Amino acid sequence: MSKNMLENPKRYTITAALPYTNGPIHIGHLAGVYVPSDIYARYLRLQGKDVAFICGSDEHGVAISMKAKKEGITPQQVIDKYDGIIRKSFIDFGISFDNYSRTSAKIHHDTASEFFRKLYDNGDFIEEVTEQLYDAKADQFLADRFVTGTCPKCENPEAYGDQCERCGSTLNATDLINPKSTITGETPILKSTKHWFLPLDRYDDFLKEWILVGHKNDWKTNVLGQVKSWLDDGLKPRAVTRDLDWGIDVPVEGAEGKKLYVWFDAPIGYISATKEWAAREGKNWEDYWKKDDTKLVHFIGKDNIVFHCIIFPAMLKAEGSFILPDNVPANEFLNLEGNKLSTSKNWAVWLHEYLIDFPEKQDVLRYALTANAPETKDNDFTWKDFQARNNNELAAIFGNFINRVVVLTNKYYNGIVPSPNEFSEVDEQTLAELKAYPAVISSSIERYRFREAQGELMNVARLGNKYLADEEPWKMVKTNPERVQTQMYVALQIAAALQVLAEPFLPFTSSKLSRILKLENLSWNSVAETSELIQAGHQIGEAEILFAQIEDAEIQKQIDKLEATKKANVMENQVTEPQKPTSTFEDFAKLDLRVGTILEAEKMPKANKLLVLKVDTGIDVRTIVSGIAEHFSPEEVVGKRVTVLVNLAPRALRGVESQGMILMTNNAEGKLVFVNPDGDGVDNGALIS
Repeated sequence: MSKNMLENPKRYTITAALPYTNGPIHIGHLAGVYVPSDIYARYLRLQGKDVAFICGSDEHGVAISMKAKKEGITPQQVIDKYDGIIRKSFIDFGISFDNYSRTSAKIHHDTASEFFRKLYDNGDFIEEVTEQLYDAKADQFLADRFVTGTCPKCENPEAYGDQCERCGSTLNATDLINPKSTITGETPILKSTKHWFLPLDRYDDFLKEWILVGHKNDWKTNVLGQVKSWLDDGLKPRAVTRDLDWGIDVPVEGAEGKKLYVWFDAPIGYISATKEWAAREGKNWEDYWKKDDTKLVHFIGKDNIVFHCIIFPAMLKAEGSFILPDNVPANEFLNLEGNKLSTSKNWAVWLHEYLIDFPEKQDVLRYALTANAPETKDNDFTWKDFQARNNNELAAIFGNFINRVVVLTNKYYNGIVPSPNEFSEVDEQTLAELKAYPAVISSSIERYRFREAQGELMNVARLGNKYLADEEPWKMVKTNPERVQTQMYVALQIAAALQVLAEPFLPFTSSKLSRILKLENLSWNSVAETSELIQAGHQIGEAEILFAQIEDAEIQKQIDKLEATKKANVMENQVTEPQKPTSTFEDFAKLDLRVGTILEAEKMPKANKLLVLKVDTGIDVRTIVSGIAEHFSPEEVVGKRVTVLVNLAPRALRGVESQGMILMTNNAEGKLVFVNPDGDGVDNGALIS
């Protein structure tokens, strides 16, 4: 147990990374941040805890400006469009934020400005004139994301000015090798400009003691590793202002035309969103940010670790009155069908589209993402796995158990919970095991092991299925109906426990189960504290299908959509060779192009690229040597109809005289393709003109 961990907090402030409003939410965001944070918040509420679950749209910074330029609209139109899509998606998906705000709100502008001004007045910033990259053609300084170039650490040629997405290194735009402006494509120049810097090096000792010593036993190894790497490299002052036309004005004299750097302003959005919520709910926001008995937890993806573990804590430490995060349980990345998720390439499963394609299946996606969560390493989402999780786990285990219990209760007792008779040893063991599960699941959740926790939830359903399979009430009802009353009573207690324990993971299913069992207001702890979650004589409802089977056709449709995206990306990136110099008709008329058929083919000895072909040109059968052996085997080309240039001067290749050329081209993927005649009834020797 870390000495820095807060035990028995009076309240919880849970923040989820603010999504950029330059695009919708996809499954990578959900798996990395929003599903685990929602599980955590829902779990705490079930325990009766005081929770503020905070998020909001991040609406400043260069990503918004880039999107606006690309779409030919204003930044305000961009943020309004995507804030609407994101906000509705979160509501429809059941992410239970206590407040979802916007950094364009006045309360945020005021809060961020006040925060900056306090640090400025305290002398916490360094004011420096530095040389920044400037696009002379566009007549503007280039913010980080308006610059691409070669990463100095991994040599990725497409690194951004603030971060390399290949190796994860955080950069300054001036670090890039061969930088280019994304606005004009020009090579930028260096030009002097004044900015304010937060001297992170002043907080080096504090950060080492607080994180690497104080939290070495309770923070994730991937988080500790990235923090240690940064600290080992040596912290340097970091600019908190930018030359931009979109964002929060720097609130000091001499800062005209400058905005707060988005990574200074965005985390303050957690504070302003809490203020907004507290004012609405009649609470004191400072209790959730400044009281030592409050537990602050940041849920983020691994690309945001440095900002939440080094920069924001340094800001809070400089300000002086705020608590620091108790944990930052950052996840790794989720890939899609073996490839990295990419919003720019549309290689993603978008939440708002999923909700249309799979109505009322929010919990299936929540379950699949949690079961495959990238908690300790990058993981891969596949549609086949998604289907299997639904059909083989949710439907076959969870849904099957509930269906059997509800159907049999209605069949035997008209939906009334029977009174139990004497409990057998198996009954008592089963009920005792059931009582142990809340503590087991709690332990996993409180250590941010949500995949493990959900696995234990499914073990409760497995407990129920095993109990029914072993006891076989459908057989015993004819010979010992008194015993069946006890069996069904025990099975119904397991069903009631599932209604409570599933709520953090499968909230829509839990709600449906509450309606079926007609149960309300069960608490998390009640599962461990009582053996009668659902009382004898209680009337339950009719059975409903909790998880319908997902058919192959539905999955194939999604796979086809991704394949279409892949092809579109290939076509978009395809480079077409420029037109060659103009030729006359007389030049073309000299070429004798004929339809032919390849009769024989063999590899040229000691030559990896060459095939020796026998080709029927309609004029004769001749030998042609073709450099296609790396793309085709001899067996593949025999019988192919081809276009042959027959009057090409003969040429000796490795001692074999080649008497012509076969016409080829490259497809979008760089593979050789025969330029061949498709028409029926075209004979060998037919002249092409």
